[in-house]
Amino acid sequence: MAISATQVKELRDATGAGMMDCKRALEEKGGNFDEAVKYLRERGMAKAAKRASKVASQGAVGSYIHMGGKIGVLVEVNCETDFVARGEAFQEFVKDLCLQICSASPQWIAKEDVPEAAYQAEKEVYVKQAAETGKPQNICEKIAEGKMSKWFSEVCLLEQPFVKDDKKIIKDLIAELTAKCGEKVVVRRFVRFQLGEGIEKEETDFAAEVAAELAKASQ
Repeated sequence: MAISATQVKELRDATGAGMMDCKRALEEKGGNFDEAVKYLRERGMAKAAKRASKVASQGAVGSYIHMGGKIGVLVEVNCETDFVARGEAFQEFVKDLCLQICSASPQWIAKEDVPEAAYQAEKEVYVKQAAETGKPQNICEKIAEGKMSKWFSEVCLLEQPFVKDDKKIIKDLIAELTAKCGEKVVVRRFVRFQLGEGIEKEETDFAAEVAAELAKASQ
């Protein structure tokens, strides 16, 4: 089918890929815009990889308050220049990231950030579950590793499905933004507050500490 210049321009604006790459992607996918974006995503990732050594010292801190003050989110996202940081695409990404963190409640940014102790503790649970079915240890280990991938997609921001489009994960959005703006984009840090979260545990821990001190005093 014939691909129009308007279609090519729209795809270029959305992905940052070259005009000929966009035209080829649309031809390969029969003019389907979404499929063409997927086709070009690997090229977007390649551009992101090329910029990995760049310094991202500019950016923005985004905030989001939900449910009338019940949940609050702060996130810092970095890029290379203030020009890109002030751009609509970057600002929209920061807003989307705040919404993501609020809705999906990640614990860490990337898989590499997960503490070894947390990783091993979670894996041990899956190994034990598999062992209860009578499977050999080596099979239990493989089953556990497979389940860890799903766990990462729940607790690591970059691995989570995007709340507005679950066909994409957050690191795909970063690759697309990098391709579009031509700069390295990094999620540096975030914090999520939920009203009352952890209070019950703190009170239980405090009560346990008091009980322990009283037990020592009575000896």
